[in-house]
Amino acid sequence: MSANTKPLIDHRTYTIALRKMPEFLEVFNRLAMPILVETLGHPLGFYTSLVGPQNQFVHLWAYDDLADYERRCHARDTHPDFGAYLAASGHLITAQETRLVRAVDLPLQA
Repeated sequence: MSANTKPLIDHRTYTIALRKMPEFLEVFNRLAMPILVETLGHPLGFYTSLVGPQNQFVHLWAYDDLADYERRCHARDTHPDFGAYLAASGHLITAQETRLVRAVDLPLQA
């Protein structure tokens, strides 16, 4: 694991209603992103499904440990503007899955 890699990753998958991905992405970018960057920091990345289950939006966030995750998520959830995002996106999201995964040190095989 490199020195710049945080060991705990929040892997979130949202399933978006059929043909609603463009609307969801606009709402997410406009209403959620300013809050998320302020409270969670910068994400590792955003992805949409290409093969497999469709209409899925994946985002990854890195944390130092479980206490860091809980502290920053609390800041997000209690942010005064977060409710506006939840209200605007609720009808667009049909399912959500959140996983916390941690890094494993494995030597690279030559």
